[in-house]
Amino acid sequence: MTDDAHAGGSAESGSTRPHERRRERAANRLDAVGAAGLVAFPSRNLQYLTGFAEEPGERHFFLVVPAASAAESEPALLVPALYETQVREATTVAEVRTWSDGDDPVAATRDLLADRGLDAGRLLVDDAMWATFTQDLRAAAPDATWGLASEALADLRVRKDESELAALREAGEVADAVVGDLRELGGDAVGMTEAALADWVADRLAERGGRGVSFETVVAAGENGAKPHHGHGDREIRAGEPVVLDFGTRVDGYPSDQTRTLVFDGEPTEAYAEVHEVVREAQAAGVEAVGPGVPASAVDRAAREVIEAAGYGDAFVHRTGHGVGLEVHEEPYLVAGNDRPLEPGMVCSVEPGVYLEGRFGCRIEDLVVVTEDGCERLNRTDRGWE
Repeated sequence: MTDDAHAGGSAESGSTRPHERRRERAANRLDAVGAAGLVAFPSRNLQYLTGFAEEPGERHFFLVVPAASAAESEPALLVPALYETQVREATTVAEVRTWSDGDDPVAATRDLLADRGLDAGRLLVDDAMWATFTQDLRAAAPDATWGLASEALADLRVRKDESELAALREAGEVADAVVGDLRELGGDAVGMTEAALADWVADRLAERGGRGVSFETVVAAGENGAKPHHGHGDREIRAGEPVVLDFGTRVDGYPSDQTRTLVFDGEPTEAYAEVHEVVREAQAAGVEAVGPGVPASAVDRAAREVIEAAGYGDAFVHRTGHGVGLEVHEEPYLVAGNDRPLEPGMVCSVEPGVYLEGRFGCRIEDLVVVTEDGCERLNRTDRGWE
């Protein structure tokens, strides 16, 4: 079960109209890409289009969205009967069909597709759909041809609407508050294991209003900081050493993702202090480069040039950032070779790092929203190591 999956299957805060507008835009986009309809199953796509969050399971659970030009263009849900009340309360999809254990869900799927005129033509299926369900869809619509839902949804999801931005801002505020809590913890962190501090972070995220963690919390002490995705283990935190802390939570399904590299007690080495300042300057240069019309690769270049000029280019081993939405990692990717222009409403991380094997690592990360004239930071805490 995802951390945001079962709060009664609730839709996002405020008006449910955003989901109706998203389905309308998706239907229009289907016409634009030459598809008759799309079929989503429990996934971030279904959550994006309906507000209902659920993990995929053994039972058939489909959202069908016909193209806007279809004779029967109203979306419909086919869900197990045991979900009916939750789904009706949490979504604005007018037609909710159910099937019960003992029924044939493939036959129910066939009937729904036929009623919407989707038993033939080109259908797009959720990119993450399990093979067992794609095979049953093929059986239910043997005359259809198939593609991926991202053809229609990727360009919609990459630009966040106001309800999405509100949730992302709130999630960022929760992460900021916990960074403040970590700084107040100070020397009391010394002697804790990475795993214990990760649990402490999770507790504080919940206390501050978040829902679960948006990914496995990274607490990487000392030499473990040189492993960008270390996670956390039994290594104890020591005075005077840098600790990479990368964590987030979810608000209405939308995640925060923030990294600070902190020293909890004492003074770090001069070598680390130098690297931290380089990374801080690189992160500032990357954020400064973000704006509408700027190629995604230019943000990567702006941050990377600072680190290369300081002589640590070979120790910056990953892209500068990634898009963030319902998925923690999605388009746009801030990486060399990606010349896609940034657009207002896109949200991405800016997170350069330097990793010196066997010694330490340093990463600083904030989320930013591309605006009409630059960008808005979603994280505002100090970027120093104190």
